[in-house]
Amino acid sequence: MATIDNYIESQYRLLGDRINIEYLDLYESFHNRKIQEIFSTIHHLFVDNYSAMNERLPTGDYGNHYWAENSRELILAIEVLRGLERVLKTTNYAFSVDPYYEQVITKSMEFLVKSGGSPIPPHMEKVVIYYTDPIFRKKDSVKINSTSAEQQYADLKQIGFGSYATVYSFFDKFYNRTFVLKRANSDLSSKEIERFKQEYEQMTRLSSPYIVEVYRYDGEKNEYIMEYMDFTLKEYIEKQKPAIEERKNIIYQIFRAFKFIHSKNVLHRDISPANVMIKVYDDVNVVKICDFGLVKLPDSDLTSVDTILKGCYNDPALITEGFKNYTILHETYALTRLVAFILTGKATADRITDAKLKAFVEKGLSSDKEKRFKSVAEMETAFRTI
Repeated sequence: MATIDNYIESQYRLLGDRINIEYLDLYESFHNRKIQEIFSTIHHLFVDNYSAMNERLPTGDYGNHYWAENSRELILAIEVLRGLERVLKTTNYAFSVDPYYEQVITKSMEFLVKSGGSPIPPHMEKVVIYYTDPIFRKKDSVKINSTSAEQQYADLKQIGFGSYATVYSFFDKFYNRTFVLKRANSDLSSKEIERFKQEYEQMTRLSSPYIVEVYRYDGEKNEYIMEYMDFTLKEYIEKQKPAIEERKNIIYQIFRAFKFIHSKNVLHRDISPANVMIKVYDDVNVVKICDFGLVKLPDSDLTSVDTILKGCYNDPALITEGFKNYTILHETYALTRLVAFILTGKATADRITDAKLKAFVEKGLSSDKEKRFKSVAEMETAFRTI
């Protein structure tokens, strides 16, 4: 995969200052930001340069002249496209070109030249410009004329509200199931909007049964669709009052979820019973983690020094240490509180009478960070002894 990643990077750099994200939303099905930007840029180059060509079309019996700079831009876009077709054809990013544009591209390469302008052949018709339709589609995707967005969202029901976003549920008649729409609040700053987008992008990259699935991001409305969950962990513990064996099973699922998240070099930073969800199936209940809006990524510049200490289970010491200095020791602190809540309904060791459980919680919440759990794997090993 490293060779493919390197090729994608080389083509991205080849496009250089031409990179354009105007059509990025048309290529969100490709869960790779660089590929999305490359396709958006090629789309942009097609729009600009075929629009310029249309000024010389249709040609009569004697053809016409097409300018040199536009010719070179089109040749570059087509060469990058053909290279990606060849390299990605056996990967998860394999794609096809829209049949109409496949014909246009093939015809164009018959006469385009890099210097001196290109001789457009006789009887060539104007090119249809795609502004709202993708030119490139993943090979496993299909175009479905489903219910219009206006009709689909006509019965939105608000089910949650926070400082960053409002959450709604709606019933999709085409799929005959309920989904969730998460919409960024209108008063967010540009940096907060970027973080909201990052949350969606991060969740698309974390492919696990323990992560809530997300399906589509609308860049104009700053909202995305996600799977519907039956309970928050808080609701499930307080209303369903599960037996001790089920509570332990929930804890082990949470351990598996966070071992996976941390294996991707990601820290969640907003752990709480409201951000752990329960999906109820006929034969099993599954834990799924959501709300990655405060996720800490390597090399990210979205965390300000004065970021609000949001997660209700976060270490209070972060107020003075600074949220940008959040580490795995703060993550295991919050996870320890979560384990305590699941087993006792409280997030501290104060009322715990079982000696082993009390020692587990006191270790995870120790004010001396060197005594805390250094990883989720260490937490899981210790928990199995209780």
